[in-house]
Amino acid sequence: MTDTAQPVPRHLARYARQIQFPGIGLDGQEKLHAARVLIVGCGALGSVIAETLTRAGIGRLRLADRDFVELNNLQRQVLYDEHDVARRLPKAVAAAEKLKAINSAVHFETEVIDVNWRNIERLVEGVDVILDGTDNFETRFLINDISLRHSIPWIYGGCLGATGQTLTIVPPHTPCLRCLYPEPPPAGAGETCDTAGITASIILTIAAVQSLEAIKILAERHDAVSPYLQVFDLWENRCRQIGLQNLAPFENCPCHQGEHPWADGRRAAQDAVLCGRNAVQLRFPNATAVSLDELESKWRPLGNVIRNPFLVRLETDGHQITVFADGRAIVEGTQDPAQAKTLYARFVGN
Repeated sequence: MTDTAQPVPRHLARYARQIQFPGIGLDGQEKLHAARVLIVGCGALGSVIAETLTRAGIGRLRLADRDFVELNNLQRQVLYDEHDVARRLPKAVAAAEKLKAINSAVHFETEVIDVNWRNIERLVEGVDVILDGTDNFETRFLINDISLRHSIPWIYGGCLGATGQTLTIVPPHTPCLRCLYPEPPPAGAGETCDTAGITASIILTIAAVQSLEAIKILAERHDAVSPYLQVFDLWENRCRQIGLQNLAPFENCPCHQGEHPWADGRRAAQDAVLCGRNAVQLRFPNATAVSLDELESKWRPLGNVIRNPFLVRLETDGHQITVFADGRAIVEGTQDPAQAKTLYARFVGN
């Protein structure tokens, strides 16, 4: 029996069609309204997930992303538009602006940061589910560690070309990402979105599955949660569900034994070549806050400067250097971390 025949409270009236679905019902909708979710990454997957959960009535969404909106994002990152590109808005901020107009009853928290081992404990405080909207395995292994440490479910998703996969991880009851992939794939071992491209359709598909898996968990419909690694190839018209029962007993996985090297900072990298872009992110272990006003003044004679409350950007000599208030930087025009550091030292300082 479901509770769909009960009168819908006024504060939930906009979700009437969702409440009619027996899998959710009024009781499930109330649970969604009380839930708090962390979305790590507000790019392709993350923007679709954020919009879907906003429309579904999740009570609180914490949006964390390190990047700003660019023109080539618009092909697949559905929340953003050309106005956001022109303003060079951080994705978390631009997403929250759009989402507030969709559902003002949802409370949004924006974090314009690079999610790493130093800040993830704060980010997961009080959350019920973590959703993966990232583009790199280092951050996914970090999420996996913190999920196991605090028994917070998370939903992995990844896309390339017209294929994608997703896995729901509910510690301590299911295998984790490290059970499936004991180590991140080595750099250069496979295709990237730079070399293989990416289609919007697979993004929408994987994000839709991730979102509904989160809704199942938050509504406490645990029997409906997928136990499979789900793989979709939209170009070849194939879908697979891969059972993980043949993995080694997942209780023996180092993560389930309390070994969390990414969350402890022992496996953390400081620099990252950004997927789908000719760019490198630089972050510094002992960075202090940067005065964006001073940097803007320093850069004005050197080239075109764009400034907003979150970042300052210099375009010069075929490169673009974006510095955030926390000292983190994105250097575009190179995929060589050494060259990126040289440019940073030249235009920002040591």
